Amino acid sequence: MADGISCFWGPVTSTTEWCEQNYVYSSYIAEFFNTISNIPGILLALIGLVSALSQRFEKRFSVLHISNMILAFGSILFHATLQRLQQQGDETPMVWEMLLYIYILYSPDWHYRSTMPTFLFLYGALFAIVHSQVRFGIGFKLHYIVLCLLCIPRMYKYYIYTEDRSAKRLAKFYVATLFLGSICWLCDRLFCKEISQWYLNPQGHALWHVLMGFNSYFANTFLMFCRAEQRGWSPRVVHFLGLFPYVKIQKPKAE
Repeated sequence: MADGISCFWGPVTSTTEWCEQNYVYSSYIAEFFNTISNIPGILLALIGLVSALSQRFEKRFSVLHISNMILAFGSILFHATLQRLQQQGDETPMVWEMLLYIYILYSPDWHYRSTMPTFLFLYGALFAIVHSQVRFGIGFKLHYIVLCLLCIPRMYKYYIYTEDRSAKRLAKFYVATLFLGSICWLCDRLFCKEISQWYLNPQGHALWHVLMGFNSYFANTFLMFCRAEQRGWSPRVVHFLGLFPYVKIQKPKAE
């Protein structure tokens, strides 16, 4: 990584850089592989959005897929520019997305339904305001990890109560991509000095983007299946182009 490099976007002002040399392939893209690796996540979210809209799933799932795309676009802008403002545009949607996951996971059993979305909205708005003024650094990462951990108990509950083997396979893919992606992220951060001396950089952070794109897609699809079961929509997991799983539902005629 080059410190203080000045190119099309000017000097680097972000608080974080990754283990990829800047402006190697284009004067307009600081971290080339970390930028283009967000494209698979956008395409997968688009598949999920089309599925949710065409089958008239609850709007929360359409918003969830759109939030995945917004997050990917924010990551593209950040890694292409390495500017502080774009970094905030990447990190703030990460928190918003996790708040949305918390809502989707916990809201079906929440007795006071108006309190949860109100609290999560105010929390997200407050975080955005504070984050625009304060550089959290490691604090942001710890905060994000805590939000992720809050989702695990309910995801596990959904998994043990789901009997469909195809749906359980989605949950296993979710865990596998999260595990592999985390290894790639950690290796890119902790061993950058050693990796930079290799003939070929494995681009661990770019692999993290790709794996997290699939991770979000598997999580969303699994949650859509669980919600369809709750609503009595007879869900089943089918595949688009024989590769990409999605949920096919059969709503009662009254709906």
